[in-house]
Amino acid sequence: MNAKMKRRLVAVSGIIIVVLVLVLAFVGGNSAATSITVAQAAEGGFSGQKVQVSGNVVENSFSTQGNTLTFQIYDPENEGASPLKVVYEGAASSTFGNDVTAICTGHMGDDGVLSCSELVTKCPSKYENATDALEVGQLLGYGSDIVGTMVKVTGTVAPDTLKPAGQGQRFVLTDGENEMGVMFDGALSDEVTDGTVVVLTGSLSDDGTFDATEVALEG
Repeated sequence: MNAKMKRRLVAVSGIIIVVLVLVLAFVGGNSAATSITVAQAAEGGFSGQKVQVSGNVVENSFSTQGNTLTFQIYDPENEGASPLKVVYEGAASSTFGNDVTAICTGHMGDDGVLSCSELVTKCPSKYENATDALEVGQLLGYGSDIVGTMVKVTGTVAPDTLKPAGQGQRFVLTDGENEMGVMFDGALSDEVTDGTVVVLTGSLSDDGTFDATEVALEG
C-alpha cells in the first residue's frame, strides 16, 4: 500500500471515528427517562439519572426569576409524601398553574432537586354559560358597591396581554369598550388565547382588578 493510500485510509478512519462519537453522544443524551413517583424521587437514589416525574403543582409554590421557573409537585394519590422541588429553565405555558398536573423530565441532582429540561402541562377545557354573567362595563359601573361580591363576568381576552401564572396580572378582559385586569394563578386551558371569549367567576378588588377563582370558556 503506497503512502497516498495510507493517508486516505487514515483520513477515512478518522471521519468514521468522529461520526461514531457523535452518534453515541446523541444516543446517550437522548436516552429514555426512568419513570418514578414523587415519593421515589424524594427518597433519593436517582442522583444524576434522567427521570420523568408526574405530579400536581403545589399551590402558590412557584416563582419565576428571569427564565427560570421554580416550583414543587406532589402526588395526589399519596399526599403524605414529601413534595419534590423542580427547577425548569424555560418559560411556563398558560396551562401551568396551581394544582395542574405537571409531567417533568430531567436529571436529579445530589440535593434532591429535579433539574427539568422538558415540562408538559395540560389543563382540561372548562365551559360556562354566560347567560347570567355581567359584561366588563356593567361590572365596573357598579363601582365600590360590588367590590368583594362573588359574581360572573364575561368578555374577551385582550390581545398581547396573556401571561403565565405567577407574573402578576394574568390577562386583560375587554368588552370592546371597557377593559379590566384579571388576577388568576390557576391553570388555563390551552384554548384560552387572544380574543377568546371567557366567563370568569370571582370578585372585583378595590384597585379595579378582578380576582378570578375560575376561568372557563363560554359554552
